[in-house]
Amino acid sequence: MLGSVADAEDVLQDAWLQWDRADRSAVRNPRAYLVRTVTNLSLDRLTSARAARESYVGPWLPEPLLTTPDIADETELAETVSTALLVVLESLSPLERAVFLLREAFGYPYAEIGETLGRSEATVRQTAHRAREHVQARRPRFDTDSASRRQVTDRFLAACAGGDLNAVMELLAPDVTAWSDGGGKVRAALRPLHGPDAIARFILGVLSKPEAQGLMLQRAHINGEEGVLALMGDIPVGAFTFDLADGRLVQLRFHVNPEKLSGLAPERTL
Repeated sequence: MLGSVADAEDVLQDAWLQWDRADRSAVRNPRAYLVRTVTNLSLDRLTSARAARESYVGPWLPEPLLTTPDIADETELAETVSTALLVVLESLSPLERAVFLLREAFGYPYAEIGETLGRSEATVRQTAHRAREHVQARRPRFDTDSASRRQVTDRFLAACAGGDLNAVMELLAPDVTAWSDGGGKVRAALRPLHGPDAIARFILGVLSKPEAQGLMLQRAHINGEEGVLALMGDIPVGAFTFDLADGRLVQLRFHVNPEKLSGLAPERTL
């Protein structure tokens, strides 16, 4: 719902406090009470967060989160936390996002969603239809085969380790685009990069800088999919997530804002 580990933890803490203070004898359905509480707290948090993002420096990306490999077995959940879908969800209104997730990810009936959000069933149906069409129109078409992603990830790591420009370029689709989220906290591209040559040179240029000496890149499961974790010693300093189509990288996302890397700590798993 929020695309932010810190915000999600705050919402859960606030929901727990409300539950702790609640008159349990008056709560007929604890699950419905908690769903309503978390959803509405998330809506409030998302609405205020959007105002802050208007002044964000450079591209804004959802936070990377280390996940366990078996999350891929739960297809719907894995897709819901994928960086690609989270990026698309950012283009929905907070209400559309809540309705879409409650319906598509968790399968709640329209009437129950209406009760949760204080809307009529008819309104929820219309909102769900609008959100679903919006997501389907913008959701990227890409390969989800885990073996292919693992193979491409390993080839990418080998090309980077060898500083091989041609090898990196061979992994990139002709229409590839890359986003870097540094949030103004660290050096990062302030605009999307396009094309294999520009992106490959950018990647190898960053890795050749003196401050990158000692940087270790390793394959990791991030937001439900194979990705790359960047470590300086044992400290996470970035993540690389991507979309794959026809065996090539089509969308690259570099997450390097230090304020958005708490979900990369090894103990944080889903």
